[in-house]
Amino acid sequence: MPSLAYRQILEQAWAGLHDPSHDLSHVERVLHNARTIFQQEGGRWDIIEPSVWFHDLVNVPKNHPNRHKASALSAGQALTLLKENGISDEMHLEQIHHAITAHSFSAAIVPETLEAKIVQDADRLDSLGALGIMRTFAVSGALDRPFFDPEDPFAEARELDDKKFALDHFGVKLFKIAGTLHTKTATSMAQERLRFMREFF
Repeated sequence: MPSLAYRQILEQAWAGLHDPSHDLSHVERVLHNARTIFQQEGGRWDIIEPSVWFHDLVNVPKNHPNRHKASALSAGQALTLLKENGISDEMHLEQIHHAITAHSFSAAIVPETLEAKIVQDADRLDSLGALGIMRTFAVSGALDRPFFDPEDPFAEARELDDKKFALDHFGVKLFKIAGTLHTKTATSMAQERLRFMREFF
C-alpha cells in the first residue's frame, strides 16, 4: 500500500480527535526518523512503514489506567484495517503487530525484530529535543498538571513525580530514553537532542 493510503486510513480513524502530542505531525516525524534509521540499519520497510503510521492508532490518555494497553489495542485495530485494505500475508501482519505492540514505553515489551527496534527507536526520538519538550508540556497542560513545583522545581528535597509536575518527567523518563535505544543510528541521533534538553532543563 502507498503512504497516501496509510495516511488516509489514519485520518479517518482519528477524525474528531485533537492531541497535538500524538497527531499526524508526530507520525510524520516518527516516519522521518524511521526512514533515517532504516537507511543505515536495514530491515524491511514494508513492515516498518505501516507500523509507524498506525503505532498510535488507539490513543489512550496518559493518565488512563489502561494506558499500558494502548499499543496492543493499536496493533489489533491496525491489523483489522490492513486486512480490510487487502493485506493478507499472516507473517507480514504478525511482524507489524509485534512492531506496534513493542513500540510503547509503558507496555515494557522488548522488541524482537530489527523492524520493531527501528519503530521503537524512531518513536522515542520524538520524545527528545525541542519537540520532546513541547510534547511534554502539551500533555501536562491537557492533564491540568503544573509545569513544575515552585518550591522545589528540580526535586532536590523530594521524590520526582511526573504525575504532579511536568518538569519531573525529564528525570523520570526523558533523560533515560537515549539509554534504551537499540540502533547505533538512533543513539547517535539522540545525542544532540539530549544535550538541548539538558541545557533547557
